Amino acid sequence: MRTVVCSDLGITLLQPRAEVCPRGQRTDVQKYCRPCTESPELYDWLYLGFMAMLPLVLHWFFIEWYSGKKSSSALFQHVTALFECGMAAVVTLLVSDPVGVLYIRSCRVLMLSDWYTMLYNPSPDYVTTVHCTHEAVYPLYTIVFIYYAFCLVLMMLLRPLLVKKIACGLGKSDRFKSIYAALYFFPILTVLQAVGGGLLYYAFPYIILVLSLVTLAVYMSASEIENCYDLLVRKKRLIVLFSHWLLHAYGIISISRVDKLEQDLPLLALVPTPALFYLFTAKFTEPSRILSEGANGH
Repeated sequence: MRTVVCSDLGITLLQPRAEVCPRGQRTDVQKYCRPCTESPELYDWLYLGFMAMLPLVLHWFFIEWYSGKKSSSALFQHVTALFECGMAAVVTLLVSDPVGVLYIRSCRVLMLSDWYTMLYNPSPDYVTTVHCTHEAVYPLYTIVFIYYAFCLVLMMLLRPLLVKKIACGLGKSDRFKSIYAALYFFPILTVLQAVGGGLLYYAFPYIILVLSLVTLAVYMSASEIENCYDLLVRKKRLIVLFSHWLLHAYGIISISRVDKLEQDLPLLALVPTPALFYLFTAKFTEPSRILSEGANGH
C-alpha cells in the first residue's frame, strides 16, 4: 500500500505515514519540514501594520461618528483606542515565538497558494483525503487573529469605564455605540482575514491608496473645503489631511517593496498632489455655480 507525506501543495510518496508540518515549520524543496527561522521582510511588516491599522481606523471612525460635535470625550476615546491597539500589538509580539521579545520568526511567502493549504488536501487513492493543512506563511495568518483577540479584550476592559466617566455630553443610549460597533466589525475583520488573508497580502497597498484618496475627497467635500484658508481654519482638518498623507506614503512604500524602494522614493513627492488638485479644482465643480451657469444658458 502506498503512503504519503504532506507538502505545501500536495503529496510526496516518500515516508511510511502521512505527516503534517507542526506550527512554525513548512516544507522545503525536498518536502521535509523545516523550522521557520527567517526574519519577516519589510513587506511582511507593512502587511501586519495594515491589518493592525484596520481596527484602529474603524475605532476612530465610529468614535467620531457617535461622539457628536458637542462631546468633549472624543479625544480621550481616540487616545484610548490608540493605547488599546498599541498594547495589543506589543502583547501579540511578546507572546509569539520567540516568546518575550519584540521579534518574530517567519516563513517566507512564496505564492498566493501558501495562504490556502486547506485547498490542497490530496486524495492519493481518490477515496481517502489526507489532511495536510498547516500554516505555510507562519505566523502572518494566525498572528492577526491573536492581535484582534487582544484588541477586543483590552477594549472591553478599558473603554466602558472611560466612556462611563467622561462621556457626559452623550445620552445613555449613545455612550456605548462606538463599543457596540466594534463588537460588529471585529468579527467581520476576523472573517475577512480568515477568507481573504492571502488576497489582502498582495492587494493591501492598492487598497490603502484607493481608500485614502476616496475618503480624503469625501471628507473635504463634506467639510466644504474649497481653498487653503478653509483647510487651515481648524486644526482637526489639518490632522485629517496629514493622516491621509501618511496613508498615501504608506501605500507607495508598500507597492515599491524593498528591492525598488530607492527608485520609488521620489514618488513620495506626489503625496500632497491629490489634496492640491482638489483645492485647485473645487471652485470649478461647485454645484451652485454649475446650476447658475445652466440657468443662464452657458
